[in-house]
Amino acid sequence: MPYTSSMYIPRDFRLDDRDVLFEHMASNNFATIVTAQDGSLVASHLPFVVDREAGESGTLTAHMARANGQWQTLRGDQEALVIFQGPHAYVSPSWYETHPSVPTWNYLTVHAYGRPRLIEDETRVRALLHDLIAQHEAPDSGWTMESAEEYVAKMLRNIVAFEILISRLEGKAKLSQNRDETDRDNVAAKLSASSYEVEREVGDLMRRMGPQGN
Repeated sequence: MPYTSSMYIPRDFRLDDRDVLFEHMASNNFATIVTAQDGSLVASHLPFVVDREAGESGTLTAHMARANGQWQTLRGDQEALVIFQGPHAYVSPSWYETHPSVPTWNYLTVHAYGRPRLIEDETRVRALLHDLIAQHEAPDSGWTMESAEEYVAKMLRNIVAFEILISRLEGKAKLSQNRDETDRDNVAAKLSASSYEVEREVGDLMRRMGPQGN
């Protein structure tokens, strides 16, 4: 079957390595979920727990405020898109040896698709929150869910948890693969020397992933 994509991905920038895709999602887990509601698109920005081993192709779990009407679209009758955007940076044509050239933008992003379903069992909701907190809370912070049990129990009534069994993934690593070696090296060097952390991350990605972007 020919490869099809909902995201525009020129062949040079297509990213298929599932290890890289899941590493990217886990490292950039504050993502955007997009669904359709009453004929319009709606989106929320949420932290996700990424579990590569759950389900046939991996599972995403998250929660949103019950006051956010988007949760009504998460009942499994429509596909959702979750966008995991990574580091990105402007690339100046002045960094190239090859001319004429124009400015561009380097970045890495992953789109995950699947049909969401609600998690209504409180034990599972608590487990999701534990996983999310364990991923981000410093071990020596002294705070645990149990230390605020009464407040946590109250807040649980105000959230809606859900999971998405991933049906397909699309990855795009636009990291100057379409340029020659000299131009790629120049771009990576300029970004790595930037005063902005996000641009240095792109330079590091270019060096780690190499000219094929994988």
